[in-house]
Amino acid sequence: MWTYHADLLARPVPRYTSYPTAAEFHDAVGPEDMAAALDQVGMDDAVSLYVHIPYCRDICWYCGCNTGAANRAARLHAYLDRLGEEIDLVADRLGARGRIGRIAFGGGSPNAIPPAAFARLVSQLVQRFRCDDVVLSAEIDPRGFDAEWAAVLADTGVTRASLGVQTFDPAVQAAIGRVQPHAEIVRTTQLLRQAGVTSINFDLMYGLPGQDAAILADTLAETLALAPDRLAVFGYAHVPHLIPRQRRIDATALPDARQRFGQAALAHRMLTDAGYRGVGFDHFARPDDALARAAEAGTLRRNFQGFTEDPADILIGLGASAISQFPDRLLQNEKNTGRYHLALNHRGFATARGLRRSAEDRVRGRAIEALLTRGTADLGSVPGLGTVRDRIHPFEPAGLVAWEGTTLSLMPDALPYARGIAATLDTYRDQAPNRFSNAV
Repeated sequence: MWTYHADLLARPVPRYTSYPTAAEFHDAVGPEDMAAALDQVGMDDAVSLYVHIPYCRDICWYCGCNTGAANRAARLHAYLDRLGEEIDLVADRLGARGRIGRIAFGGGSPNAIPPAAFARLVSQLVQRFRCDDVVLSAEIDPRGFDAEWAAVLADTGVTRASLGVQTFDPAVQAAIGRVQPHAEIVRTTQLLRQAGVTSINFDLMYGLPGQDAAILADTLAETLALAPDRLAVFGYAHVPHLIPRQRRIDATALPDARQRFGQAALAHRMLTDAGYRGVGFDHFARPDDALARAAEAGTLRRNFQGFTEDPADILIGLGASAISQFPDRLLQNEKNTGRYHLALNHRGFATARGLRRSAEDRVRGRAIEALLTRGTADLGSVPGLGTVRDRIHPFEPAGLVAWEGTTLSLMPDALPYARGIAATLDTYRDQAPNRFSNAV
């Protein structure tokens, strides 16, 4: 299996769902950037939409998402009204330009809002944008998911769903503030299948407090019994200095770096032995799933949702904290829901942070994406290739990379080190390392 090289995993690195990463965002961009970016969208450009619902029924202690408690109906209704206004604003600016291929609802928990409100959102989106053959997906919290919600997913045509499972172990669930009995996850999975959802993803985590290899193996076995189509197995990132709610987690109970490495290796071995294809470094899919087929065909992409088969270069984010991705810029809405309301009311678009991508940013971003999605990249056009070679050199004696001219390839044992290797192309990584998660 994989060999543990502590020195090559010592530095925390970004997950590279974009380049430059969100750590480089600044406030020197604004609503005018969103307007200009939308104006550049071509008539038949492939476009995806992401809709953010920043509310959950219960707040998990580990979670770094922008979310709050869905405990006041008036607040939810006000947010949804404002979100509807933003949808209209963006649609009006686009006119009939751009073809929407994907609409993803995330959070938070989209099922924290009333099912009828979700149906109205979907209806508005498909009426206001060009959605001829759109794929709909939604993140689901099994806690509170019921037959009424399943019926709405069926009625609106949602065919993909991602469940926040994390762990099946009751003690570990209690340690991270996410208690959800096994029966709830089974019931939710069954309801989704009955509703016509053809691709179900489970989000799992390793490196959790009190979690050891045996506990993780039990969770993986219970997951395999439910046969999800996809899995994402993430390493828990403990950064309480950035996410205050994580202070409720007992840091002394967290697995150490070597144990985390072993847990990641265990997950990879169990899932691939069970017939799943490894996709990138932390995703898995059944061979007939679209994600696995994209990996096989070399068309896999990476965006703010992680590894994806979505080919669109343009992703428009709607809602508080949502990030939009255009070829030449990354733009994030106001994170705070109150300021999001005010921005839309007074300034038009809610863009508050982001950056304009230089030509060099785009070259490096394409190379990083190629390394993470295909395991190989021609770095001939990357500025300062000599410096990059020097940064990559420590990975060579370990047999993790190989060069053929200017083409860099990851070796089979390099998966746990992929993000660290990608970071050698990142010119922004002179910043404080504690802003990012462990490499594994």
